[in-house]
Amino acid sequence: MNWPKIGFVALILFGALNWWSGREVSQPPGVTAGGLPTQVSVSDEREFERNGYRIRALARFEVSARVLGAEHYRFDREAQLAPVDLALGWGRMSDTTVLQRISISQRGRFYYWSTADFPIPRREIETSSANMHMIPADDRVEAALKSVRPGQIVTVRGYLVEARAPDGWRWRSSMTREDTGAGACELIWVESVSMI
Repeated sequence: MNWPKIGFVALILFGALNWWSGREVSQPPGVTAGGLPTQVSVSDEREFERNGYRIRALARFEVSARVLGAEHYRFDREAQLAPVDLALGWGRMSDTTVLQRISISQRGRFYYWSTADFPIPRREIETSSANMHMIPADDRVEAALKSVRPGQIVTVRGYLVEARAPDGWRWRSSMTREDTGAGACELIWVESVSMI
């Protein structure tokens, strides 16, 4: 048998499968996710654990939005908690007509956008989209998050949280959709994710 050739073909098939499963879902023009994210303070001390990290609930959170990007992480420390980041858009940031004029990418736990001519005001882009770090509550939720594709409309339910490690490391969610830049991402303990 020609093992190098078999390995090369397997690599090509693996790449094609990844591309096919991650391809963008097309949506018609118009707002496809019109509601705003909802956030409700929690009064009790609700805590969770994942991979040795203590996770404290800060607020109940739910968002229905269009997936602008889905980035998987494996090698940074945060990947132990949040293996998937979703860049999400709601309101006019879920409209194909608007999004066709905005370039979107993700890397290093950030979401980036650029445009040559603003289809909607800059501040609306900033407050109607966000990069969100997803901490799956269990294996079923993790599998669902890893299957999410750009263009899909998803509903994510869970909690905005703060995570702590025994060595003092800490990761805390933003508590507003009004901020931008470092520290502006939501860190979500995801109890359910559904595709609409």
